Amino acid sequence: MVRRCQVLTLALCAACATTGTRVATDDFRFVDSLFAAYSGEGVPGASVVVVRDGKVVVRRAYGMADLERHVSAAPETGYRLASVSKQFTAMAVMLLAKDGKLRYDQPVRDFLPELPAAARAVTVRHLLNHTSGLWDYEDLVPESRTTQLDDRDVLTLLESKDSLYFPAGSEYRYSNSGYVLLGMIVARVSGMSLPAFLHARIFEPLGMQASVAHVERSDTVPRRAYGYSPSGGTFVQTDQSVTSATLGDGGIYTNIDDMVRWDQALYTTQLVDAATLQLATTPPTLPGGAATQYGFGWFVDQYRGLKRWRHTGETSGFRNAILRFPDRRLTIVILTNRSSGEPQAIAERIADRFLLTPGS
Repeated sequence: MVRRCQVLTLALCAACATTGTRVATDDFRFVDSLFAAYSGEGVPGASVVVVRDGKVVVRRAYGMADLERHVSAAPETGYRLASVSKQFTAMAVMLLAKDGKLRYDQPVRDFLPELPAAARAVTVRHLLNHTSGLWDYEDLVPESRTTQLDDRDVLTLLESKDSLYFPAGSEYRYSNSGYVLLGMIVARVSGMSLPAFLHARIFEPLGMQASVAHVERSDTVPRRAYGYSPSGGTFVQTDQSVTSATLGDGGIYTNIDDMVRWDQALYTTQLVDAATLQLATTPPTLPGGAATQYGFGWFVDQYRGLKRWRHTGETSGFRNAILRFPDRRLTIVILTNRSSGEPQAIAERIADRFLLTPGS
């Protein structure tokens, strides 16, 4: 059964009816068709929002947020963002830089002296851009471990490796380790926990009341979705893994309505100025002229000849995607509570609909 949600006019958006009847008919049917596999009472679901010119033009939910309790997914459902969280961790660092509390080219060991000597040339900027060369903590977790790692455990694992994959700044390698460390730097510099800092400096000012950097048994995720994986023709709950408790690399839960608030704030100077956002979305050039595609918490590339900010998030039981086309003021966010499917590919089909279809 497809959940057919009405378009919601948020406080930050004008009435969607002004966009014409096409959005209310053909485009809705097109989007619904893309989520056929997510629709029904026996499958984990998805929530999707499309924002164009500051207006929410599609806001839908499909399937189930909680199979065991028979709770349907809704636009208000809170999903684990996984690596989509990195853009918020990066913004926290940018806010501290704006405050004069840290510098992008400051050595990471100024804040985390526990790191080995091999990391002495690693800077905050290297962590943000995934050019640090630090070891992936997932590769250092003993196979016998069954309890969840927290951020301190990650730091301990990295302390034990007095070497890097490559000299800092010389290559690109996506690193969850780097973003866990950035979250720890935010906490040490600010004197607040990362969840508290994100709440005070980002979520609360933007009205993101459903958003939380989740610590089990310490907070509540509003209308929480639980994660699932396909198994033997059905779905089994796989909501948590050994690496599901770290924060800076993927620990945020939120819903599509709060993601709209986040998206719209990025067109303003409410958090940081335009120059900082330009810096954050300008990937570095490596020695020898090699190009990269990662800024501060965002992949930045071209799609259909347009500048695109994008990120996906995959973790135990969740897959998500956000695509932003700032020059066209178009954003698509898809949050799902299953470890299968390709939300970015679906988001690209939706983007094509709105970018390429006349009158859409």
